[in-house]
Amino acid sequence: MKELEVNALLSPLEADILKVIWPDKKMKVRQIHDTLKKRRKVALSSVAVLLDRLHGKGIVDRVAETARGGTRYTYFPTQTRNEFEQNVVKSAVDKLIDAFGPVAVNYFNDRFNKKK
Repeated sequence: MKELEVNALLSPLEADILKVIWPDKKMKVRQIHDTLKKRRKVALSSVAVLLDRLHGKGIVDRVAETARGGTRYTYFPTQTRNEFEQNVVKSAVDKLIDAFGPVAVNYFNDRFNKKK
C-alpha cells in the first residue's frame, strides 16, 4: 500500500491487515493474526480492535457466528484494493476542490500539463 494512504487514512497495522484480506478472502480474527505475526509482533486483541475500527469505517464487513465461548466474526473487504485507492484519491481531490475551488483546479491542470 502506498505511504500516502497509510498516513492519510490507515495506521500501518490497519494497512497490513488489509493486505492480508484483500485478495477477496473471508477470514476470522485468529487467521488474520496468525498471518500477521509471521511478519511482526502483534497482539490478537489489537487485530480484533483494528478490524472493528475498519468495520466502523466501512472498509471491511463481517458475519457473526455463535461459537463456544461467544461470538466470532468472519471479516472480508467491502471493496477491492483498486476501488479503495480510487475512493481515497477521489475523496482527497474533492476536499481540495471544495476548500480551494478554482485554485485547486488550476493547480491540477498545471501539474498534469507539466507531465506531458
